[in-house]
Amino acid sequence: MILPSILLLVAHTLGANIECGVRPLYDGKIRYSRIIGGQEAEVGEFPWQVSIQEKGHHFCGGSIISEWWILTVAHCFYSDEISPLDLIVIAGSSDLTTASMEIQVANIIRHKNFQRLTMDNDIALLKLATPIYFNDMTVPICLPLHPTPPSWHECWVAGWGVTNSDDKRSMKTDLMKAPMHIIDWKECTKVFPKLTTNMLCASYGNESYDACQGDSGGPLVCNTEPGNKWYQVGIISWGRSCGKRGSPGIYTLLSNYTLWIEKIAQIEGKPLDAKPKRAAVKKKMRGRNQSSKCPALGYPQSWLLSCLLPCVLLRALSNWE
Repeated sequence: MILPSILLLVAHTLGANIECGVRPLYDGKIRYSRIIGGQEAEVGEFPWQVSIQEKGHHFCGGSIISEWWILTVAHCFYSDEISPLDLIVIAGSSDLTTASMEIQVANIIRHKNFQRLTMDNDIALLKLATPIYFNDMTVPICLPLHPTPPSWHECWVAGWGVTNSDDKRSMKTDLMKAPMHIIDWKECTKVFPKLTTNMLCASYGNESYDACQGDSGGPLVCNTEPGNKWYQVGIISWGRSCGKRGSPGIYTLLSNYTLWIEKIAQIEGKPLDAKPKRAAVKKKMRGRNQSSKCPALGYPQSWLLSCLLPCVLLRALSNWE
């Protein structure tokens, strides 16, 4: 009975301490080499991507930023008729027909300054009714770096939206992806004069890669160099058309909203970072027993595991007959 207990503790510890912006399943395997003009995403390539569904039908995308929170856009929930009770989040799969995790939504929080006419402040948070358990297929995306790097090595956008702008029924059950380049903001204002400083533009040169209906709320993610963590830079928001050359897609600039996200999470009682609470426990434990041979009891779970495993194994050997 000891070995199963140890394995359960290992699995729980690894799941609880998984890093943001990593792709353990996708980056750790050998690969053989719709978003408009894109291609099918591989298993585990975007483990932070989720499908937001109303009564079993996909209508917007989102991203995992913590075990309790999904990041998306406000315009997906502009109608007051949408109730969180009717919403579920599908996570842990790139194929909606084989979804591995369904989670009920507890609350919808739109940015209070969202403007439907201009699409300014197009951002929203979904608070989940139960937490997401992290594994190789469900990983939180990292929030933007501060300061923002002068350039990104690689950027991608993904979603389950329509793959043909002329056919609203062309939505895919397989996650589609497309490469993106972030465009200089001033250059983009020449195409979109009403662009606000809360928005960024992205396209892929002269190609017709783009996001479309059903992709809204999905993340635009980038990394600084090959093999590095992935960061969410934008949220799919709007555009003049889908896949039209010379007309980039418009994204909510996420770096302008990290403080808002953290504030909402704190107010709702599910903060993004629980480290202060763990630090308080650690301080209390030290004060109670300075001579403890297991100081890891006041630390995060990875240290707890390293302390408990030898203790459990030693006790098992001493009781062996």
